[in-house]
Amino acid sequence: MRLRGEQLAGHLAKTLAPVYGVLGDEPLLLLEAADAVRAAARKQGYTEREVYEPGRSFDWSELAHAGASLSLFGSRKMVELRLASGKPTAQASDAIVAWCERPNPLLLVTVPRPEGGGWWEAPWFLALNQAGIIVEIQPVSRAALPGWLEKRLARQKQSASREVLQYLADRIEGNLLAAHQELQKLALLAPEGELSLDTVRDAVADVARYDTYVAADALVSGDTARYLRVLEGLRGEGEAPTYLLFTLSSALFALATGERVTKAMQAVLDKARRYPPAAIQRAIRRAAAVDRAIKGVDAVEPWEEFAKLGLELHAS
Repeated sequence: MRLRGEQLAGHLAKTLAPVYGVLGDEPLLLLEAADAVRAAARKQGYTEREVYEPGRSFDWSELAHAGASLSLFGSRKMVELRLASGKPTAQASDAIVAWCERPNPLLLVTVPRPEGGGWWEAPWFLALNQAGIIVEIQPVSRAALPGWLEKRLARQKQSASREVLQYLADRIEGNLLAAHQELQKLALLAPEGELSLDTVRDAVADVARYDTYVAADALVSGDTARYLRVLEGLRGEGEAPTYLLFTLSSALFALATGERVTKAMQAVLDKARRYPPAAIQRAIRRAAAVDRAIKGVDAVEPWEEFAKLGLELHAS
């Protein structure tokens, strides 16, 4: 059975499955989902825990022994398997399948979200899904971030206006682990109730992290302020202009031609404004100018050309 991350608490309040697979790339949400399973297990009497973080030389018979051995103290045991890759090796897959055929004791598997397609038909995934629960952790989109922050603040008996939530979202975008820490800081430094913008400004650091897909999202959605802020962030983080140009150009060419794109890029294009074809062609020509600047053919600054690209497209 497959659940979204936000459905896990309701499930655990009713029952505890013999096997859980927690899948995703957002460290904070992955950790919190695993913590929720652990807490539910402790309430059910699982007081003993064994953790395996297999490397290249890991002996997978150890996992089988963990399932076969009984606790010396008669307590219930939980076994955690923390995989570093979203594509388990053949040995890892076989071990998970074998465990799921006789799921005892309780097994919790955490794994990064696999890249590409077809992984949902892999034997290890099918085995986990059939024997227990797959919890799929989805990233929090920029549009959903203010609402996510609002719920987190409510947990600590604080609230904020839409303006303050947007300010917070700008400062922590792409870095939920740091966002969690900043909210905890607000719980300590500010009283319960509504937070003012001045209070948040004084307390919260700018811990946002951006990648080139965030820049493409801001570009094609027409959010000029966000696009320029992301550019500045990428520049400050030392992002290679060549890679940024590749991502932006891919988005523009996909808008112009309707060609098939990766899942990550499709998520960007789903938010795209409807631009006139002539505007997209001008943006593509500006992207070519950025390429010449990167190569040193034109004596202009590439990051300034990136900014012009967004400003010209959004003015269309």
